[in-house]
Amino acid sequence: MNTPEPSKPSGRRIEIDSGSGFCHGVVAAIRKAEEELARSGSLYCLGDIVHNSTEVERLRKKGLRTITHSDMARLSDVKVLLRAHGEPPSTYRMAADNNIEIIDATCPVVLMLQKRIKAAYDDSHSSARKPLILIYGKNGHAEVNGLVAQTDGEAVVVQTVEDLDAIDFSRDILLYSQTTKSLQGFNEIIAEIRRRKSSGSFEYFDTICRQVANRMPKIREFASAHEVVIFVSGRQSSNGHALFEECRRVNSRSYFVERADDIRPQWIAGAESVGVCGATSTPGWLMDEVKSRLETL
Repeated sequence: MNTPEPSKPSGRRIEIDSGSGFCHGVVAAIRKAEEELARSGSLYCLGDIVHNSTEVERLRKKGLRTITHSDMARLSDVKVLLRAHGEPPSTYRMAADNNIEIIDATCPVVLMLQKRIKAAYDDSHSSARKPLILIYGKNGHAEVNGLVAQTDGEAVVVQTVEDLDAIDFSRDILLYSQTTKSLQGFNEIIAEIRRRKSSGSFEYFDTICRQVANRMPKIREFASAHEVVIFVSGRQSSNGHALFEECRRVNSRSYFVERADDIRPQWIAGAESVGVCGATSTPGWLMDEVKSRLETL
């Protein structure tokens, strides 16, 4: 009678999070860039098209040249792509003055928010009690710069509850949010303003992109379903750092990498299940490379 061979171990399971990767706004911006590069072989982009250095380098090899506002001021008779983050009105005026053709890839969600804030600011001039416009967001972020510019620089940016210490709560307040901020943080700001406000009106507008906001609970679920999590993102991505912190809250064996070569073999030692996920600025091809690297370890 033959003795059956013992079953072989199934091996390590490596899964890429299907919900990770570029958001719709970034997909559209990169598509517009690639279409123009295919036609002409070169294109300027005002700022990194996405906060991911490997994707920026891929497009640079195709002819996409990243420039600053100072660079743009010295250009004329060229095409310049505006990325998904959006730009202040001054950028459009500069383009018109320099005969620059704009390829506008501003995310529709950001564009709608710019228009709402500008309308509120314009209306405030006819109000007996001019409201204070607050923007919950990251100071200096490209999107936030564009939003503040809709108010001629008068809007006040708050990043944390502590920033509210400098606010005059006797004024009427209108609160908006950067599209990529967390709902939890936004709700904390709302609760604190309500707590401190004893006079005047307070209105808030949930302007957070749901594609981004919904990533938080989904990435927590994904991270908790694996023994080890490899989170792939550019170091400059605000969204990436926020999502990574969510991973780490539910799974202490979560590691942040920018590229496949950053992975350390000891991170996955003994793990039978490894999850690969990323930010809304992380290209799918890069997560595929990370998975391939994990399979060789």
